[in-house]
Amino acid sequence: MKKKHQILWLIVSIVILISVAGCAGTQVASTPPVETESAADWKFHDIVGIDFVKPYITIPKPDNVFLIDSRPKEAKYDKGCIPTAINIPDTNFEKMTGLLPHDKSTLLIFYCEGIECKLSHKSAKKAEALGYTQVKVYAEGYPGWMKDPENYAEVPVEFIKNAFDSKTEMVLVDSRPKEGKYDQGHIPTAINIPDTQFDKMTNLLPVKKNTLLIFYCGGFDCKLSHKSASKAIKLGYANIKVFSAGYPAWEEMAAKSGIPSTAVQGSLIKKGPQEGAIETAAFEKIMLENPSSIMLIDVRDPDEFTKGAIKTAVNIPVDKLEAQVKKLPSDKPIVFICGTGARSGEAFYMLKDQRPELKEVYYLDAEIKFEKDNTYKITDPKKK
Repeated sequence: MKKKHQILWLIVSIVILISVAGCAGTQVASTPPVETESAADWKFHDIVGIDFVKPYITIPKPDNVFLIDSRPKEAKYDKGCIPTAINIPDTNFEKMTGLLPHDKSTLLIFYCEGIECKLSHKSAKKAEALGYTQVKVYAEGYPGWMKDPENYAEVPVEFIKNAFDSKTEMVLVDSRPKEGKYDQGHIPTAINIPDTQFDKMTNLLPVKKNTLLIFYCGGFDCKLSHKSASKAIKLGYANIKVFSAGYPAWEEMAAKSGIPSTAVQGSLIKKGPQEGAIETAAFEKIMLENPSSIMLIDVRDPDEFTKGAIKTAVNIPVDKLEAQVKKLPSDKPIVFICGTGARSGEAFYMLKDQRPELKEVYYLDAEIKFEKDNTYKITDPKKK
């Protein structure tokens, strides 16, 4: 009897052990295996460098190549992109495939915000899935492009509009010919430096080499602004952008927004009581709203100028002015200033005698007190 109990207990024990082992086996089998993604798995299989990309960035844009910026529009693309690039944000790729070429053999080069940015790689895979056969990724992207000091950024019309709205300090340069183009209409505040005359008119460029310079001309197929931008870079200017869509895009945007599409030379100029004088209130309005619309020349001595001056002013001492008269621009109003109105008045009459063809020449007949931080206070003698 005892032996029967021992056998029964042994059988029960074996059954329990088998049940436990079975449960344990089931638990292990139900746990999904941990998959470890390789760090390179998200990368597209065909990556190229700047030496591959740069030959395709030409004006006009090649028909068989599309450079595509996969970054968000407002946050990145609108602030600057590689010239000729169109914007198809990866998050909106499926909604914007209509911007892709019909020919599936067209070379597509995607880029985004650098080697750690996945957006261009994702978009490239999507394009390949659509049947495009020549797809590349420029992994270094926009930051890699801007590392080369010879390169510059392209900006859309939204950038120009936002710069005006935020009163960003900038100089717009119209690279088109004066007669027939600039004189017929240009973006407000823009100065005219035709690319063919660039080397002769560099005196119109700002003294500070970190000033934001934006060049534009007649549209995407116009090379003039790109040529001038490259020349400015060689002169040491470090904050260069090109508004490639140019004046046609500005006109279109202005019409939709109901803002002035063109500048009217001298529209803010109001003459004062003295011959050649600009009304003090009009001068202050220009300095506040549209300082780059005039050529402002401070005729004080250099030691005075370095102690305090208006930011947009060019320093040409009155006793050095005669040698510079022929170089002064004829495409925008000229206003002379000094500390009291005496030397600026002398400069006005000198220019009137030697350049009688210049009609938009003025001087400020007022006292100006300049501070070291380039702030200033104007006192109109008539209001003393």
